[in-house]
Amino acid sequence: MIPPVNAQIQTKQKAKIVRKTTIPFLLWLPADYKKEKHKTYPLLIFLHGSGERGDSLELVKMHGPPSFVEHRTDFPFITISPQCPKGKRWNPEDLQLLLEKLKSKYRIDPGRIYLTGLSMGGFGTWNWASNYPDQFAAIAPICGGGDIQFAGALKNTPVWAFHGETDPVVPVKRTIEMVEAINSKGGSARITIYPGVGHNSWVNAYNDPELYKWLLEHVRK
Repeated sequence: MIPPVNAQIQTKQKAKIVRKTTIPFLLWLPADYKKEKHKTYPLLIFLHGSGERGDSLELVKMHGPPSFVEHRTDFPFITISPQCPKGKRWNPEDLQLLLEKLKSKYRIDPGRIYLTGLSMGGFGTWNWASNYPDQFAAIAPICGGGDIQFAGALKNTPVWAFHGETDPVVPVKRTIEMVEAINSKGGSARITIYPGVGHNSWVNAYNDPELYKWLLEHVRK
């Protein structure tokens, strides 16, 4: 149908939109992954901070799980640590494409997918989980912040958030506001604030074995 001159008509057109992306990442498999051919494993995804952006995956090993998994033969998670390009921020649509690919390639238990991140990765954790809340059994954002307008999307997602009390980079109120907003919507988010700790609260959080026990307590049906 050709529209008349100087007029708009309501119409539609079928189209197939294909989105492609390439995200480099570090992969760590549990010690028995190759032996246990029929076993599925929990997946832990770690999002780094702004300082580790670039094109060298060695940077991603500076903090968090990728800094210690090579020395932890007892670590039970398939651990994926993607790298964000320099000058960019975490994009939930791209990350979701990565996750779908991972689920098709590795023996991941779909009910035990966990997400964590620090600083820029903490923001990325809040953002990705808010956009795709049905994907994660639990999340652990550290020294980040989210959009309280979307807190309701996380009311059924177990959340344990961490922040340093004296963080000069990302104010602790950013985490407090998100946790309070989720709980006001009927959620049960929890928060740990480290007294006297600045921006690097991830050191305390990732060194606490209770965090990993807590993650594994949650299974998404």
